Amino acid sequence: MKWRELQQQALQLVISDRWLLVNSLLTSIQQETQSSVSASSTTECLSNLAPWTQSLIGVIEPEAENMTLSYVDYLEEKYL
Repeated sequence: MKWRELQQQALQLVISDRWLLVNSLLTSIQQETQSSVSASSTTECLSNLAPWTQSLIGVIEPEAENMTLSYVDYLEEKYL
């Protein structure tokens, strides 16, 4: 199917169905974009590090609770 045909068929849908189509397409685009961007940006960021720094990645796993508490402390210091 060509783009023009697809566009004409989509425009014939009732507005509620067009909104469903738009939401479905947007979700699909966001998922594909986010997965490709996050994978490439992570790899790109890591490749910019010195080799000895790269060897330290994954040695220490931060605990989610400690990270949350640290962030709360930071926010309290900044805004209180």
